[in-house]
Amino acid sequence: MKASELETMRKSFSTVKSRSNSIKDSPSTKRLESKGREIKKFSIENNEKLLDQLLESFKRNGIDFVMADTSEDAIDIIDELIDEYGATTIAKAKSNTLGEINLKKHLVDKDIDVVETDLGDRILQLKKTDNKPVHPTGPASHLNISKITDIVNESLDANVNPEPREIMETVRSDVLNRLKNARVGISGANAIAAEEGSLVMVHNEGNISIVSLKDLHIIVAGIDKIVPCLEDAISIVKLETIFATGNFVTSYMNVISGPSKTADIEKKLLKNMYGAEKVVVILLDNGRSEATEECLYCIGCGNCVVHCPVYNAVGNEFGFNNYFGGRGVAMSKFIEDEETCYDSGLYMCTLCGLCTLNCPVSIPTNEIIENMRKLSADVGFYPKAHGKIKDNISKNDSPY
Repeated sequence: MKASELETMRKSFSTVKSRSNSIKDSPSTKRLESKGREIKKFSIENNEKLLDQLLESFKRNGIDFVMADTSEDAIDIIDELIDEYGATTIAKAKSNTLGEINLKKHLVDKDIDVVETDLGDRILQLKKTDNKPVHPTGPASHLNISKITDIVNESLDANVNPEPREIMETVRSDVLNRLKNARVGISGANAIAAEEGSLVMVHNEGNISIVSLKDLHIIVAGIDKIVPCLEDAISIVKLETIFATGNFVTSYMNVISGPSKTADIEKKLLKNMYGAEKVVVILLDNGRSEATEECLYCIGCGNCVVHCPVYNAVGNEFGFNNYFGGRGVAMSKFIEDEETCYDSGLYMCTLCGLCTLNCPVSIPTNEIIENMRKLSADVGFYPKAHGKIKDNISKNDSPY
């Protein structure tokens, strides 16, 4: 990342810190933290049982579902669904899971117009190159208003001034115009309630509502998002919001428990009143079954990277795809392999533990990274300088 982008990112992170500091130590937040840790621990330990319950709930609710073992499986399923609806334009919501499987690049390569509906993601999309996000909920936090103005003017052939509202209205108008004929919306989910078969999504912009109103709504979510019930799901997304944005609650919480339907005419069930006629949930494994349990506790708030000294120094070079910092490095081993884990920054981490101290569910990322370094070294992935020191010690009883 450029020095100017790192500086802007650090300023954005400072704003998040000051907002969250005012509420994260409140008694209600402390209670929510404790509850959130219990929910995630129980959910991961009982994932298979909750998954079975969830699938039965989906059947009851009329939600179609497919299991995807790998990212390739998920992509194939999405391709089939898009072909079924003859879609050439897709309304897409912000989703780290969709970033994990590189869906956007795949669809663009097939000449499908993927329209990001989140403002930050849309700005990065318009940027075209060097446009990797830097935070799970603030993807464009590293771009200042001058740069954003240039991006919008160049990409949309516009003439907006460096004024936030003017930029927002210009991008919004373009997005809505592009989505006029879109029949398919794709999103992730923040949490999934097994008992009710409900998917919870949080947002401030109202864009997920637009995505979910398309004829087909595809939802891609990791199996680690499953929790026992709707009350637990709401607790998790509230905790995520506090640590991601510094607010107690987002503007919108969408709870989707089935396709759009009505029975207001002689109690006869009709689908597709205003929203989706078909909701398809793709439950993604992609290495999660093999992952260290604590890695799966993550609620996606991004507070770890806000406080990480390494991430604040180098930015999104430290991490994997849309999973940033140490936790992203750890997940890359299970999603990809040891070499990817090494290349994602396995040895960048200082093991300082600030990520764990600032994690609402206390993921011991530094300990996970340390253990992974041992495993990585065993299969030959470690810095060459370390290897020289090791060899010198073996030969000379000295690192020199």
